[in-house]
Amino acid sequence: MSIKSLRLTSATSALLCATPFLFSGALAQNEDSSTEDEIFVTGSPINTSVDESLVGVSVLDGDELANRLNGTIGETLKSEPGVTSTFFGPGASRPIIRGQGGSRVRVLDNGIGTVDASSISPDHAVAAEPALAERVEVVRGSGILRYGSGATGGVVNIIDGRIPREVPEDGIDGVLRATASTVDDGSELAGAANFLLGKAGTADIVLHIEGTYRDTDDYDIPGFAESAFQRAAEEGEGEEEEEEEARDVLENSFTKTDTLAAGLSFVSDRGFIGLAVKQANSEYGVPGGGHHHHEEGEEEGGDEEEEEEENVFIELEQTRYDLNGELALDGATFEKINIFAGYADYEHIEFEGPGEVGTVFTNEGFETRLELIQRPRGEWKGAVGLQYNDNEFSAIGEEAFVPPTTSEQIGLFTFQETNVGDWHFEGAARFENTSHTDDTNNVEREFDTFSVSGGADYHFNENWRVGGTIFRTERAPATEELFSNGPHLATNQFEIGDNTLDTETATGIEAAIRFRNEVASLSFNVFHTTYDDFIFLGATGGEEDELPIYEFQAADTVFRGFEIAGDVILSDDGKTVWTADAVLEKVEAEKDVVNNDNLPQIPPLGLLLGLQAESDYLIVRGEVDYAAEQNSVAPFELPTDSYTALNAFISITPIKSDPTLKVRIAGLNLTDEEIRQHSSPLKAVVPQPGRNFRISLEKSF
Repeated sequence: MSIKSLRLTSATSALLCATPFLFSGALAQNEDSSTEDEIFVTGSPINTSVDESLVGVSVLDGDELANRLNGTIGETLKSEPGVTSTFFGPGASRPIIRGQGGSRVRVLDNGIGTVDASSISPDHAVAAEPALAERVEVVRGSGILRYGSGATGGVVNIIDGRIPREVPEDGIDGVLRATASTVDDGSELAGAANFLLGKAGTADIVLHIEGTYRDTDDYDIPGFAESAFQRAAEEGEGEEEEEEEARDVLENSFTKTDTLAAGLSFVSDRGFIGLAVKQANSEYGVPGGGHHHHEEGEEEGGDEEEEEEENVFIELEQTRYDLNGELALDGATFEKINIFAGYADYEHIEFEGPGEVGTVFTNEGFETRLELIQRPRGEWKGAVGLQYNDNEFSAIGEEAFVPPTTSEQIGLFTFQETNVGDWHFEGAARFENTSHTDDTNNVEREFDTFSVSGGADYHFNENWRVGGTIFRTERAPATEELFSNGPHLATNQFEIGDNTLDTETATGIEAAIRFRNEVASLSFNVFHTTYDDFIFLGATGGEEDELPIYEFQAADTVFRGFEIAGDVILSDDGKTVWTADAVLEKVEAEKDVVNNDNLPQIPPLGLLLGLQAESDYLIVRGEVDYAAEQNSVAPFELPTDSYTALNAFISITPIKSDPTLKVRIAGLNLTDEEIRQHSSPLKAVVPQPGRNFRISLEKSF
């Protein structure tokens, strides 16, 4: 560890140790607070509402979150505007935002990075559990400077109550839920509770406990595992079919996960401070093929080489500690301080067969962010912040395509905003120093990046707003982009990095239109981003170790597209409210506009139409989910067909005198459509699940 790192870590540790004492002496005073469900907390330290955001944002909570809830965060969010997923089977699925993923989309666990290996490879699961999330917030676009260069494509923040911010009414609150699904014979149990333990001076002591358990078998699919395009390509290459093609059930798509967490907070009118610990374990199959092992056998005619294929599965474990606090200040300059800190020890083991260890991935990381919220001066508001990350990553084994690396990052940022009449103005800036070291070859790369964004909107009246954002952001290359060099059999690629890659620069503009009245709302975002030296993993056409070679390359690239989301109340007779809603989205990405040279895994045009009826004790929703065919593909990439999926959701309050008891029934992919998500690296061999019926019993208290 460098002297710079040692000093930063020591200073941060001292700050964390001193924080509880700072809070304990200041928890007695009052501070006005805004209603939680009206506030969007992820985009900026200066919390704002969703309607006031200049960039594309989404909030998933309540019944909508319950309907979308899935075993992975990628599948939970894929119906949100501008969001798809990597879908590497039900065990590993990471969000793709506007066609971008990996190291450009930061997935946060209560405001701090997940400290795992999910951004390095799509077969690596996100170490965050959506089952007990209170809400999930999504920020789309490149102008998000609060979380660093790893968020240039967007941010997903999973917010749960692991560190309580409020005192439970009547001294206790919580939720219990049991779920069963038919497509995979799945079962899930989840529960969380907050307890008021007593007082410590002027602060209330609140204890939080939670746990989840999920177990699913291989899931049913509507037909062949391989797509028609894949089967045709194999026939064209003259491959002979040695065994019956897999169909009806996707082999090796099982999952088993469990988490256990506890948190303790000191809460008062002036703020809160809390600590939490979480233990997460997961075991899941990697579908779509296995590793090939060659065994020599001797026969009368001589030596014969026999090939045996094993199913690959992953065992994942993470222990995580978090600190989060918020304190009202009395100074003339700053009115509040926010602190976020997290440390995690992560390990996952890739097994090439039962008891046969292939590769062991580990990541030990620490992240902290300190934010000072300025006291408003007239219409002027602002915040300044400091962020520090330290990660030690290693991969040992046959698939150690990334060498052991150490990464450090320190960032300084500011957000400022003001109102002038009917105009609203925002600006942000961030300086960041990032260093990556290949510990095996003692190669270090260091990058200084500077990013700025600015925007404005005009309020025509209380219903209509029009605005836009311009930005120039810089991103340092990630460790896998610099140092990869080896076979990655989960993705069937030999991946090669380039340690001479330079900073990636994005320059873009995003325009937004917002409308809302008592019966309807509309949100429209259109974006155009030009990248200098955009880093991507592209096929070369070569082969090594019987795997196609993919190299991390840099090229000038353009991303453009739009998202439209709206809803309208069709009728309200005082007993039943009928609502219709729709989402339309499109993204294009080209690294050579003249020759139409496309980037891989860019999702096609998507459309979601919904119709819902809601009364006091019953909510019924039906929807059509459509994705167009995708023929704009990169070299050596197969296209995907269009699909139309029908889904239905029913929420019942069976006991009218007890609104805390809910029965939820979902019918997913009711027509048993073959669905292949183009943003998935395994789209040609791993379809989405077939028809599925899911039932949940939920009790809150």
